[in-house]
Amino acid sequence: MSDKKIQPGQLNIELPEDIAEGQYSNLAVISHNHSEFVVDFIMMAPNVPKAKVKSRIILTPQHAKRLMMALADNIKKFEAQFGPIHEPETPPYPTMNFNTPTAQA
Repeated sequence: MSDKKIQPGQLNIELPEDIAEGQYSNLAVISHNHSEFVVDFIMMAPNVPKAKVKSRIILTPQHAKRLMMALADNIKKFEAQFGPIHEPETPPYPTMNFNTPTAQA
């Protein structure tokens, strides 16, 4: 156990090595119901008609909104440092069918 004392308002976060390696995703699919948002992170390979969900994160609506604001803030900072992020005119992925019910709020 560490001799360091955690000060009030500080959070001690542990990052296990297998999680620190990360998981690549080039597509995210978001669905929701009245009490949660579900974000599936997917890896799509070129010319492969089947993709695999690599990670699923489930958030409360409040946490989803905080995540949205944090992403917007980080994108703004990124673009200030590196320039605008350009989106292609057409999506780089085909029409997808997930065989899931339509999300309802």
